[in-house]
Amino acid sequence: MFSVIFPGQGSQMVGMGKEFYEKFDVVKNFFNEADDILNFSISSLILEGPKDKLDLTENTQPAIFLVGYSIFQLLKKEFKIDLNKAKFLAGHSLGEYTALASAEVLDFSDTLKILKIRGKAMQEAVPKGEGGMVAVLGSEIQKVEKIIHANNHDCYIANDNSNGQLVVSGNNQEIEKLILSLKNENIKNIKLAVSAPFHCKLMKRATDVMINEIEKLKFNKPKNLLVSNVTAKEMQDTSMIKELLIKQIESRVRWRESVINMIDKGTKEFIEI
Repeated sequence: MFSVIFPGQGSQMVGMGKEFYEKFDVVKNFFNEADDILNFSISSLILEGPKDKLDLTENTQPAIFLVGYSIFQLLKKEFKIDLNKAKFLAGHSLGEYTALASAEVLDFSDTLKILKIRGKAMQEAVPKGEGGMVAVLGSEIQKVEKIIHANNHDCYIANDNSNGQLVVSGNNQEIEKLILSLKNENIKNIKLAVSAPFHCKLMKRATDVMINEIEKLKFNKPKNLLVSNVTAKEMQDTSMIKELLIKQIESRVRWRESVINMIDKGTKEFIEI
């Protein structure tokens, strides 16, 4: 039994998907369609850069979705891999939208447009330079939470990615204080090159934007079971999917728990797009 998983922001690179684009019309057609839908050449941005423009959140999110969704469809149509037999589809943060579109919950065009809006809203939720994120390596989540609470740092665990890899969000002053506390405990950390503190309550302005935008979308019954970032559990009901997508903006990405849940429910292999 296998499940399919999709990446989130940070996995982008100039030239991603280029070999697929050059060899397969299925992918080229999706790229061309995306250019028309978004009214700018996202395909040339993905294939040629520049990197700084691709790294803008409002471009990164639809770009990663476009490449992931195209590859998913390519595997089904050209390689005849029956991905409809996947036990679960799941994705990390924006990757959850790729999972939803791949499970036919959301339309391709709608997903591109909503991710452009989502990226812009998340980028603008906090003034540039005020928020940040730090990756914490080689430590347990309970220990990091204890350090945050003991020192009254106004920070939030944004991503629980795996045993020994967490990401914490907050305003930059609080993040710098946390870095000192982690250093005192000999805990390795890396300040991330991001322009906003994602997946915490500082994203409230983005949530307000997305409430209105998500309400406009048409949600279909999923073809596959999906796993939510917010709960790390299955979601099938369309009203629940809608509600969790709104909560997702300010909520911790429970990726470690999601993977454990998929394995516990019978996943033996993961196809990572």
